[in-house]
Amino acid sequence: MVRAVYSLVLYLLSPIIFFHLWSRGLKNKSYRGRLAERLGFYRGQLKTHSLVLHCASVGEIMAARPLINKLLSETPNQTLTITCNTPSGSEQIAKLFGNSVQHIYLPLDFPGSVARFLEKLQPKALVILETELWPNFIIQSKQCQLPVLVINARLSAKSLGKYQLFASLSKELMDSISMLAGHSVEDISRFKQLGLSDNKAIATGSIKFDIRVTEQARKNGEALKTQIADYDFVWVAGSTHPKEHEQVLEAHKQLIKNSNSLLIIAPRHMEQFKPVAELLSASKIAFAKRSMNNLDGQSVLLADSMGEMMTFYGAADCAFIGGSLIERGGHNPLEAAACAIPVITGPSYFNFAQIYPQLIDNKGCIEVDSAMALGKQLKLLADHPEQALKQGQNALEIVKQNQGALDKTFNLILKFVS
Repeated sequence: MVRAVYSLVLYLLSPIIFFHLWSRGLKNKSYRGRLAERLGFYRGQLKTHSLVLHCASVGEIMAARPLINKLLSETPNQTLTITCNTPSGSEQIAKLFGNSVQHIYLPLDFPGSVARFLEKLQPKALVILETELWPNFIIQSKQCQLPVLVINARLSAKSLGKYQLFASLSKELMDSISMLAGHSVEDISRFKQLGLSDNKAIATGSIKFDIRVTEQARKNGEALKTQIADYDFVWVAGSTHPKEHEQVLEAHKQLIKNSNSLLIIAPRHMEQFKPVAELLSASKIAFAKRSMNNLDGQSVLLADSMGEMMTFYGAADCAFIGGSLIERGGHNPLEAAACAIPVITGPSYFNFAQIYPQLIDNKGCIEVDSAMALGKQLKLLADHPEQALKQGQNALEIVKQNQGALDKTFNLILKFVS
């Protein structure tokens, strides 16, 4: 009954959902493309009986990249379909994996759309990264006797409370999951409070720690570092959001009063490239664009490109991770940590509650609460490069200590698809 109400509400909200997609298309035309796929209608012939791996957007795709590469190399006869929800995610899948995988959008969680998706693909199993728990998608998959695996799963106390408001639907959802691999025993405990059975849960750690700096990324980072060698200090503001861009620029203004420093600002979403460029122009800060390759002594480089974060981190002395100076919950700091550079975060990092405390405790990450505090911390690192190097090594140490979830997760998947 509760799921029927959920589906009815979703149908009633459908005009708003499609208006949202259409309005986002004003800034990014890709949101208006492939709308039929959002309803489970797909052009052409799709490969059936594949392993479907769902990654919501770019962050999840980058986290799953080592796992996807391992699946491609060690199970070459198994077709892999990667689904996502966003144009930027779609672009990243094409860039990283090309024709080695089949890619489509995951449909919206309407019962009919999900049914068409399952009928069209007839998948062998479904693997969902993190906590993309769409009720109709998961429950209907179970009804079709498909294994449903949730990997790299996390559930905050705040999210647990929201799921508990719909206890019966959450219980049906948990009953439809074949196996859940969580970040920690705390995450597993919260899923069990929603009704997940003991024999369906395992704590594997986070595959995000199993990140590797590829040789190509290392070379790209070194090439950029050579290009920007004239700067005394280079820092990256990665995955920044509106109302945070301004704070980052304010901190940079403090820094450049006494040093020849470069800020590489990388907005979280591509539709923010233009607003940030306009903000920089209005602030009368000299800036270059990565897409134009026109850096020539300016104090800011706008990273209006996708998939280059490892390059930027590899060339930088420090990284601030966005989504944390606003109430957003933060973004993944491990790419920066894997490049052995110190991390700075704001106070809002609940999305990575198992990661940031470890980095902070090991003195690989510093927490700040304002633009002024960020500027002071940047100046401290710029003035004491030996301290920055030490903090970067501390961050890398946490990455290495927590690796191993990738193999555990891979072996778990094999049990359901071999």
